[in-house]
Amino acid sequence: MPDEIDVKFLREFKKIIEAQIKPGKKFLLITGGGRTSRRYSEAAKVLGDLNPDDLDWLGIHSTRLNGHLLRTIFRKNAHSRIITNPHRPEAANEPIVIAAGYRPGWSTDYDAVLLARKYQSTTVLNLSNIDYVYDKDPKKFRDAKPLKQISWHDFRKIVGNKWDPGLNAPFDPVASKLAEKLRLKVVVMNGKKLNNLKNFLSGKKFNGTVIG
Repeated sequence: MPDEIDVKFLREFKKIIEAQIKPGKKFLLITGGGRTSRRYSEAAKVLGDLNPDDLDWLGIHSTRLNGHLLRTIFRKNAHSRIITNPHRPEAANEPIVIAAGYRPGWSTDYDAVLLARKYQSTTVLNLSNIDYVYDKDPKKFRDAKPLKQISWHDFRKIVGNKWDPGLNAPFDPVASKLAEKLRLKVVVMNGKKLNNLKNFLSGKKFNGTVIG
């Protein structure tokens, strides 16, 4: 949801995921709020004073709306219910499971890490709007350098330790702390570059940052 719903992207994304489906392989797709969340937050801030929980709930419901869209798109292969509580994942026979936001103070990055633990996954793929994680904000610093590999210790130095609604970080600081503890590998890549995603899923060379 960069601005309007990107139908072309979703059509190609569906093809890529469904082409990877085979026995013993499952996809857990966690949706963010995208531009929908930001629009609601921006409007709410103009119209009244809101606390962080209010802003978080707007974002959470935006992720759930996007989640329902994905479940509809993947209807033939997706579990019928969207997971909104990462502490209660469902036993699903379908190859695709959709999840969305849980509660205030939790990002979907954190949900993804919790669900990776529940489903015993070792890798989380974060489809972002950047090609790599940088050593500092590339929008502010021209000399920012892309990082192809970084440890959790060094990554957490960059993002800090605090979560705020609407935080624009490659991976949520709170989620990063837990991911480090679980020894998860998180791969950050540009989700718009679908050929790159296809390469990653096929075990080929890809562009992105491996954290962990």
